[in-house]
Amino acid sequence: MKKVLTATVLAAVFAGAFLISCGKDKPLTSESNETTVTKDGSVYAVDTLNSKIEWRGFKVVKSDNTSHFGTIRFESGDVTVKDGKLESGKFVADMTTLTSVDLKDDAENLNKLNTHLKSGDFFEVEKFPTASYEITGVAENAAGSDYNTVLDGNLTIKGITKPVQFHANVSVKDGEISIATQPKDVKREDFGVKFQLPLANGIIKDEVNLQIFIKALEQK
Repeated sequence: MKKVLTATVLAAVFAGAFLISCGKDKPLTSESNETTVTKDGSVYAVDTLNSKIEWRGFKVVKSDNTSHFGTIRFESGDVTVKDGKLESGKFVADMTTLTSVDLKDDAENLNKLNTHLKSGDFFEVEKFPTASYEITGVAENAAGSDYNTVLDGNLTIKGITKPVQFHANVSVKDGEISIATQPKDVKREDFGVKFQLPLANGIIKDEVNLQIFIKALEQK
């Protein structure tokens, strides 16, 4: 029995090491959607105090018991509205504001986690202080969907750009536009975030769940 258990543990260790090394060897290149939108229309400036990104990361199994979650604030952004509808937009996130919410009452561990997330193991914030999402296409969603709009765009993290699509609810009313996206899993390794725990501590999932909330006000 001991030999069987030892063989199983060794196999798991080697498998984990193989997966991690393969991830590190994966070439990272930028890709992007071609834009189908214009800058024609009224310009709305992002209200950075009332806009945010909510993130959630998981370890081993996706559940509330194996996750950390938090927010990132926006540095700047603008949206174009044409004929009462969203036409285009770009949002710049301030990665220095990345923080955990689940540890807000545990100052010591909150500081440790935030420091680690901002380090070279994860988002390397000193070198890459901002991330961005630029809308390249806007379309109405299918009837009956919980979200009225489909957004195509280019997400840039750590200087690497990848096309990412969000379903979103978009509302334009009285000089204000609000955008709330459906939670979306994004593969962190696609953006060079490859840190992994020792196998005994549990594997960190590659997927990071992102949800974007934008409030923007018309410029007059």
